[in-house]
Amino acid sequence: MPDRPSPLVAATGLVLDTRGRVLVLTRSDAAEPRLPGGAVEDTETPEEGLARVLRQELDLSLPAGRLLAVDSRPRGTAGSRRTAGSSGEAGPPGRSLVVHVHLVGPLSPQQAAALSFPSGPITEARWLAPDEARAALPAPVAPRLSAALAALHTGSFAHLVDGVIQRGSPAGLDPARRVALEHSGVLDPASHRASRPKAVTAASVLFTDPDGRILLVQPAYGRSDRWNLPGGGIDSDLGEIPRAGARREVHEELGLDLAPGRLLAVNWSHKAGRPARIRFLYDGGVLDAAVLARIRLDETELLQWRTVAPADLRGLVKPALRRQITACLTARATGTGPLELHAGRP
Repeated sequence: MPDRPSPLVAATGLVLDTRGRVLVLTRSDAAEPRLPGGAVEDTETPEEGLARVLRQELDLSLPAGRLLAVDSRPRGTAGSRRTAGSSGEAGPPGRSLVVHVHLVGPLSPQQAAALSFPSGPITEARWLAPDEARAALPAPVAPRLSAALAALHTGSFAHLVDGVIQRGSPAGLDPARRVALEHSGVLDPASHRASRPKAVTAASVLFTDPDGRILLVQPAYGRSDRWNLPGGGIDSDLGEIPRAGARREVHEELGLDLAPGRLLAVNWSHKAGRPARIRFLYDGGVLDAAVLARIRLDETELLQWRTVAPADLRGLVKPALRRQITACLTARATGTGPLELHAGRP
C-alpha cells in the first residue's frame, strides 16, 4: 500500500578468488567503493537479483552461493542521496533496507581475469586482502564484510542491524562480547546456544600392513597432494557416535566393513577464526594382503590408496597429522592411551 512502503531488498556478493581476496568495485556514480550487488527488482529473489547484477556489471555468470549474513538498516532520511543500486546502503526516504550477503566463488584465475564492465558505471575492480577490503569500504559495509567472512570461516550465519552484530548471532560476535553477554545473563537459551563456539568432529582409523606400513588415502577434493588416514566427519546430527562414524567412513571409502579397535587418541586443533576440530583416532589393526586386496575405493571421495613406512610420512601428510600418527603408533606399541593431543602433541 502507498502509505505503508515495504523495505527495499538488496543483495551483495562476497566474491572471492582462490587466494581468499575480496572483490571491491569502484563506481563513477559513487564516492566510496563497494561490494558487488544491488537492489532486487520486481519478483526476483535476492539470489536471482545478485546473479543478474553480476552478469550486467561484471559479465560474470555465476549463481549466488550460500547466504552468509543479513543486515537490516532503518529507513532512509530525506537528506539521504544514496540508493541500494549505487552503494547498497540507503534506500529512498521512508524505506528501510534489508541486505542479503551471499558467497560467490571462489573464482578461478581464468574467471577473475575475464571480468569486464560491459555496461553500467563500474570503472575498476580490485582484488584486496580481507583487511585491505575492510579498510577501503565505508561503514557499515566494512563490519558487514567482517561478519560475512566470519560466517564463511565458521560455516555459520551472521545477523546484523545497521552494521552491528546482534547478540545471539551465530557468527561475527566478538568473543569478549559473547563472554560478557553470557556472564550478564541477558542471553535467552536459544541465543546462548546460537552464539556458543562450535567444533567439528571427525573419526579416523590407523591401519598398518604386516610390515608396519601405514594405510593412507588420497582425497579427490581439497589438496590432493596431502594424504589422509581413512575416516571422516561424524554425523552427530543423526546421533552417530565417533566409533560408529569411523566404521561407516571406512566402509564408504574403502569398501571394508571392519569394527575399529581401541581408541588410541583424541586430538584437538584450533585455528583463529575457525571452529575447533576434534579427531578420534582408532586402532584398525594389521591388514594382511588378502584384506588389502578387497579394498574398493569410493571414487567420488578418493583417488587412490597406498601403504607408507613411518619414516616416509613427511611430505605426504601435513605435520599435525604426522604427529598424530606417530603418537598413535607409540600408544599402540606400548599399550598406553588413549592419548590427549593438541595439534598432534601430547
